Amino acid sequence: MNIKKIIKISFIIMLFIILAIGIINTIIIYQIRENNSTKELITNLVSMQEKMNELLKDTTLVNSLDELESKKADFIKYELEFEAIEKTFSLKDENDFVDFFISDIHKDSVISSKLHLLYESEKQIEEAFDTIYELEKEKINLKNQFDRDYPIENTYRKNLDFKIQELRDFELYRLFSEIKYYSKETLYQYKNQITLDKWLNKIELFKKKYNNQEIEEYQQIVTKVGNYVVSLKNIEDKENSLRSKIYNVINQNKIYSSEIEKKIVELSTNFINHTYFTILLLILVIIIFIIVLGYKVYKNVGLSVDEIETKVQEGLEEIKNLNHEIEKTQKEVVFTMGAIGESRSKETGNHVKRVAEYSKLLALYYGLNEKEAEMLKQASPMHDIGKVAIPDAVLNKPGRFDESEREIMNTHAALGYEMLKHSNRPLLKMAAVVANEHHEKWDGSGYPRGLSGENIHIYGRITALADVFDALGSHRVYKKAWDDERIFNLFKEERGKHFDPKLVDIFFEHLDEFLKIRETFKDKF
Repeated sequence: MNIKKIIKISFIIMLFIILAIGIINTIIIYQIRENNSTKELITNLVSMQEKMNELLKDTTLVNSLDELESKKADFIKYELEFEAIEKTFSLKDENDFVDFFISDIHKDSVISSKLHLLYESEKQIEEAFDTIYELEKEKINLKNQFDRDYPIENTYRKNLDFKIQELRDFELYRLFSEIKYYSKETLYQYKNQITLDKWLNKIELFKKKYNNQEIEEYQQIVTKVGNYVVSLKNIEDKENSLRSKIYNVINQNKIYSSEIEKKIVELSTNFINHTYFTILLLILVIIIFIIVLGYKVYKNVGLSVDEIETKVQEGLEEIKNLNHEIEKTQKEVVFTMGAIGESRSKETGNHVKRVAEYSKLLALYYGLNEKEAEMLKQASPMHDIGKVAIPDAVLNKPGRFDESEREIMNTHAALGYEMLKHSNRPLLKMAAVVANEHHEKWDGSGYPRGLSGENIHIYGRITALADVFDALGSHRVYKKAWDDERIFNLFKEERGKHFDPKLVDIFFEHLDEFLKIRETFKDKF
């Protein structure tokens, strides 16, 4: 095979490799969105069940049939929303183009089994509500009957009490006192059949001493009122048992949801790591092709000196273009990976662009050479890559973090370093330093290692200032953008605390250039 054919075939292969890198980048972004969508749907499933459980509790507290029907309507609404989410998972089972390469994350055996358990528990909640609904209807009717008949019992008891006192018969008085005692025990304390039977037995004993039409009527009303109370107590016991059962179901569902989220994070992290190393491997293949191609050109002794010089010049030009393409591809890969980290926290791609430009400007004025400053510009977008491993519930929380959430969030710096530290490429080694140290502070109060002063690498110090300046001036899910005066006052206060004093001075000395960058790459809504 002659050298021309070798060159032609080599370039075709390299073109396909570059195309493959672009496709992999697209798949990464698509899959991350799919994973986030799945986590959101699962969170909504559990939320619907929690709302159903709250309705179960509220339903046992209603006082009328109208209120009961209103609770049932609310429950049906949540039930339909749950079924709609469940149907969404069924629709996601239909294969799309990406599914030919990567299976949907909810089809994983662990996630799929836990989702099935969530569906099954929803049926238990529905059955429990239907049972409580019927019990509550019966309870409302019993309460209405009790409210109607209890005043009658109370009137009879008071009349009898008055007459017994007039008779001044100690034995009758003692027997009636026991009747009054068991009336309270039945109606207000024990509310069971045993106590009701004791009450009725005391009435029977009383009838043997004092039997007339009024005591007969009193016994009848006591039987009715007592049976209402016992039946109401039995219904309440059944409802409490059902509520306890469903409470346990809801708690178990939270465990299922947590296990699903952990599995999604694990699968997402593994997926990103594998694709990242695949991209590096493809870039390495391109470099090998270039080396082989150069060797073949060098060994092609069949060409004349003039032809060799001409071919070499052409080959060098092509190699130069190819090297430029490889460098551009590598930069795009790094930038894309950085943008992925930001997009998970719902930040714009322009954030990493601005941070990159600010970092280069600070590096040049600090005294770094053009090459190193340009490399920092390319590495700084990776500062928050570790956020890909942070759960969405923490990452996109629209408010202040609690202590445990803050600890989880603070791990993103070390996670980013772990992702990048294994590479020997200068750009990625620099990105590892940036990821690990951009939250360290000049006074030692930062994280993850609590470094201070010049023990913090200049790359980390520069990126820290660039990132904070842009973050404060940008909208986030948890805050509004600050105005410039507030930002500048903070920077003056944090000089020598959060930030390198020299970098703060450089920032204010060249403030117009920083503001121009911000305007050039401002977010578009």
